[in-house]
Amino acid sequence: MSARSQNNPATRRTRRVLAAAAGLATAGALVAAMPAGAAHGDRHGGHHSKPRTVDVQLLSFNDLHGNLEPPAGSAGTVSEIQPDGTTVSVPAGGVEYLATSLRTARGGNPYSVTAAAGDLVGASPLLSGLFHDEPTIEALNQLNLDVAGVGNHEFDEGAVELARLQNGGCHPVEGCFEEGEEFEGADFPYLAANVTKEKTGKPILEPYTVWRKNGVKIGFIGVTLEGTPDIVSANGIKGLKFHDEVDTINRYARELDRKGVKSIVALIHEGGSPASTAYNYDCDSPGPGDGISGPIAEIAKGITPKVDALVTGHTHQAYVCTIPDPSGKPRMVTSASSFGKLYTDTTLTYDKRTHDIVRTAVTSANHIVRRDQPKAQDMTDLIARWNKLAAPIASRPQGWISADIVGRGSTEPEKPLGNLIADAQLAGLAPADKGGAQLALMNPGGIRSDLVFKASGGEGDGVVTYGEAFTVQPFTNMMNVVDLTGAQLITALQQQVSGGNEASPKILQVSKGFTYTLDLTKSGAARIVVDSVKLDGAAIDPAKTYRVAMNEFLAGGGDGFAVLKEHTNKLVGASDLDVFNAYLAANSSAAVPIAPPATDRITVVR
Repeated sequence: MSARSQNNPATRRTRRVLAAAAGLATAGALVAAMPAGAAHGDRHGGHHSKPRTVDVQLLSFNDLHGNLEPPAGSAGTVSEIQPDGTTVSVPAGGVEYLATSLRTARGGNPYSVTAAAGDLVGASPLLSGLFHDEPTIEALNQLNLDVAGVGNHEFDEGAVELARLQNGGCHPVEGCFEEGEEFEGADFPYLAANVTKEKTGKPILEPYTVWRKNGVKIGFIGVTLEGTPDIVSANGIKGLKFHDEVDTINRYARELDRKGVKSIVALIHEGGSPASTAYNYDCDSPGPGDGISGPIAEIAKGITPKVDALVTGHTHQAYVCTIPDPSGKPRMVTSASSFGKLYTDTTLTYDKRTHDIVRTAVTSANHIVRRDQPKAQDMTDLIARWNKLAAPIASRPQGWISADIVGRGSTEPEKPLGNLIADAQLAGLAPADKGGAQLALMNPGGIRSDLVFKASGGEGDGVVTYGEAFTVQPFTNMMNVVDLTGAQLITALQQQVSGGNEASPKILQVSKGFTYTLDLTKSGAARIVVDSVKLDGAAIDPAKTYRVAMNEFLAGGGDGFAVLKEHTNKLVGASDLDVFNAYLAANSSAAVPIAPPATDRITVVR
């Protein structure tokens, strides 16, 4: 019997139907228990009155991105501040360890609910991405996830595919991946309060759900960032509207309040940037929320005090902060990094008389999903089962490298792996019959991992397998070669650091021969030193036309690069992954592997 069959799909289907009919999320087979962590007794009921409060444990995580196996290289570590003030990198993540961490944390907590704040799937490694993220949904079911908000990556394959992940059914094109097994969908509800259909104005999924146990009621509202249309493929969100996060949450918080649900948690796929990348940094120093900046700081200040805690994501950062709500009272705002490397444990003290959270008693902390703890056997079995199906494709060698080539794990504007990818795109699309590209641009968010020298399986050190290349570029974007003027190119560089990208710059990775200076001492578009922009040593001519290679996401104006939509004379080429693999094959061998490219194309002034 397969692991999927052992999960009793009939029972799961029944639970989903009951939850939908009742308009609430069921927490699964929760065992009734006496209230724990009571703070005060209700003395009006006599000497044997029950405690007035119970402690509800909220476990949360975000931005898993289908990383079932431990993330490789520096993308699979977290930074930890030591007692002496130094920091160390700790290997973390992997669903086998995440399951153990969550199950251990739940011990002794009769009131425990697990929630997630989006991007659980999408941009996934081959093990999950090859199967349209069915393995990740199955793993999340086994983790006993109770509720999740959607993120932008839940829309990578469109709203119809998101509905399939929720409701089940085999893939409409590729069918069922395991003989005799139909995909059952998510046991937990996905929430999408601020995503509506243009034709009807109604949310595409439930806007909120209510978790209940022994009279305790906690409402969850789920939203993704309003700017989702700017960072996903246009085809994935056709016919959808994305609304303001604050307005949406406040609307549904009022609705829950009218229904008698006074304890509310918002799951928000938008985040911030703490002053330190260490997961245990105190971002309430010197005062509440002083150590965090970015969109979530402003969003938190606008969300009604009816909401008691915010679980956030998107920026892949780790923080536990108290940002004042509109009434000036501190409110917990958390994020657990990414790729399952951390989880957050928050205690919500629930007052059974008022049905509300005692805000002053709320505590929270992030915890590392360490790899020196036992693996969860059911997750090991799940990974082995899907790996067996993926192996014929995943293990194929594509090329060789001489050392780690850092991409996702780099915090610098120019990344070695970004340079390699851009060079591969230029090489593949420079021939006249392939588009005649003169330079290539690569969006940094499309680089999902590092290339790691150490073997991940039996392929040998330095070998880049198809699975590893797929993990780096999992979107299968088609390459475009387009005409842009020099003026448009310079505007594109300025859009990296201005407008919607000013607070969190998105520095394009550029092919060899394209150089410029980035002056971080200035602000906005002025950070680009215009007369430094050159191609093969010659200054860019604003009036001249250049042939530029980029993926279809960028060509469609993704990541706030609106000027790139103004291109002309488009030629569509092979996929980004095919171009990358072809470059590895043509430019490396066991005897002469590819070395990490130098990062000398963008001169950074700080």
